[in-house]
Amino acid sequence: MGKTVAILIFPGVQSLDVTGPMDVFCEANRFLPPQEHYQLEVLGLDHGSMACSNGLSLQAHRHFSEALQPYDLLLMAGGPQLPFLDFGRAFDDWLRQASARAKRFGSICNGAFMLARAGLLDGRTVTTHWGDAAALTSLCPLTQVEADRLYVQDGNLYTSAGVTAGIDLSLYLLAQDHGSEVALSVAKRLVVFTQRSGGQSQFSPFLTPHAESTSAVALVQLYVLANLTGDLTIADLAKAANMSARNFSRVFAREAQITPAEFVERARVDAARVMLESGSAPLKTVAYQCGFRDAQHMRSVFNRRLGVTPQQFRLNFAAPV
Repeated sequence: MGKTVAILIFPGVQSLDVTGPMDVFCEANRFLPPQEHYQLEVLGLDHGSMACSNGLSLQAHRHFSEALQPYDLLLMAGGPQLPFLDFGRAFDDWLRQASARAKRFGSICNGAFMLARAGLLDGRTVTTHWGDAAALTSLCPLTQVEADRLYVQDGNLYTSAGVTAGIDLSLYLLAQDHGSEVALSVAKRLVVFTQRSGGQSQFSPFLTPHAESTSAVALVQLYVLANLTGDLTIADLAKAANMSARNFSRVFAREAQITPAEFVERARVDAARVMLESGSAPLKTVAYQCGFRDAQHMRSVFNRRLGVTPQQFRLNFAAPV
């Protein structure tokens, strides 16, 4: 028997959150016998045509309230405004019941907010778009949000990161259903990786932690960015802040929400990312100018923080010559 896959859409949905997973399962049917074909269905929050965030229009097969069958996979698509939307009690009730009936359920991108508002993420481990991870954590304090994962499986709950990560998740699900060879065949058809290296951090900036612009912490942050090749020890930073080392560490951690050492390493990684994206300097030069001990130290930090090597990062993101 083939498996049933349903994706829920709404006005303002991100079209690739819908079409990416659908294309994975549709392409999979090329490699499966007819009796094992996926049956795809689009469920609508509204009746009729719904405009996507990019202006395209999508027509659902039926309204969500008419979808009472136990799907093999039920997915919530995301959209730019979704963190601010509440679809009401009737929808939340349906979603709880539909997820309980489904063999597997989950979300693409920030579709996790629909699951969150229906109370389906408490005590679970999930991911979402890196830009929405903090908001999801605030909305669901009992949920473990893994901001640097492309997708996460927690039992029969599957969540993915931003936009194209829905394709990564769908290929993972396809491999579970029909093996890695079918997933690889589909990935080749779509010209994507079956499993991408690294997590979301390689696509997101390490934003400078907030601090009041006139505070000693902000001044030290500027000092770090201007002196990346220095030692930047606690003693150095405390001197720049005109504080004792102990008091400086305490104040910095309170205001910036991270330790001084963590900030220094983030700043060095960000500087290296800029150099790798925009130039062709040798890795040892990048490492030196950004304050790493050597190229091997930079490689180790990149692997730990971004899940890719500096060379892989450059291949992924360097501007074309």
